[in-house]
Amino acid sequence: MSISIRPVADHAEDIAPPLAPPSGPARIRRGRALAPGLAAAALAVAASYAVHRATGTLPMLTVALMLGVLAANLGLLPAATRPGLRFSATRFMRAGVVLLGLQVSFGDILALGARTIVMVIAVLVVTFTGTQWLGRRLGLSDRLSLLVAAGFSICGASAVAAVDGALGTRPGDPDAERETATAVGLVTLCGSLAIVVMPPVARLLGLSAYDAGRWIGASVHDVGQVVATATIAGSAALVPAVAVKLVRVVMLAPIATGVALRTRRGSLAAEHRRPPLLPLFVLGFLGTMALRSAVSVPPGALAAANTARDVLFAAALFGLGSAVRLRELLRTGHRALVLGLTSWALIAGISYGGVLLTSR
Repeated sequence: MSISIRPVADHAEDIAPPLAPPSGPARIRRGRALAPGLAAAALAVAASYAVHRATGTLPMLTVALMLGVLAANLGLLPAATRPGLRFSATRFMRAGVVLLGLQVSFGDILALGARTIVMVIAVLVVTFTGTQWLGRRLGLSDRLSLLVAAGFSICGASAVAAVDGALGTRPGDPDAERETATAVGLVTLCGSLAIVVMPPVARLLGLSAYDAGRWIGASVHDVGQVVATATIAGSAALVPAVAVKLVRVVMLAPIATGVALRTRRGSLAAEHRRPPLLPLFVLGFLGTMALRSAVSVPPGALAAANTARDVLFAAALFGLGSAVRLRELLRTGHRALVLGLTSWALIAGISYGGVLLTSR
């Protein structure tokens, strides 16, 4: 089941904003063009937060993506919202990745011990390479296989955004947008299923709270999904789950760099823009990670940054969800769904074995 989207660059005004900001009247026109979509995204963020608060367990980011899909397929989003929604899906997602670095402290990671760190990296590498291999075997494009592999093995939608940036894809490319939305939709779907499935399975398997947390952190995709799943599994599972997850988050930078190097050297560079060796927002991620590790960031500042990150990610996921077309999904999507579910089973199974091997 592939999540497919309708090309949204039907008009010149839908093209993503240039890298250099416009000035004067052009900036005003750009702001007016973006305003309807940004307003729609803001309303969606508020609604997503309200649903999250009402349910207590359903992640705000999952709700935002679902609202985007529903709004688009029910015809609630006029064409005037497209430029702002594209802006949200790209720029806000990348800004959120920068703030994600503030969650990572090298001290928390080192406290896990060498065996757990090696186990997590091994699971990531096997899942990353195995998912790409399976995607090609299923007849999916190399790009889609790579995006799904990054999302499932590293950190969900933020990893998809980072690898998409490392590929140097041109803004407004409908095929690229379709594949990005597919990858984000798959990691959101499977990560949401994990919230419901993994806590009872961990109890059935007889895992301790500590090992259940490590298993969740090593196999669930987005950080928010890890927190939600571990919270259901028990308060003692939350700290190891987040620490293990952060090991995977740290791997975002080297993998994005490797993708950029491969793209610059390979045939893709002839078809797309040559990406920078390290995308600017990944450099920002490394900078905020170094800041968190080097100095003591006040808890209030961390809380504000986490809130801002969630708001940015929610707006970005609403924008991505608004590109999903369910009619095409139902008609053409089985291979991508097989890839996503298999990748989820792969990372869950391998990480469970790794947790058993490194159990206290």
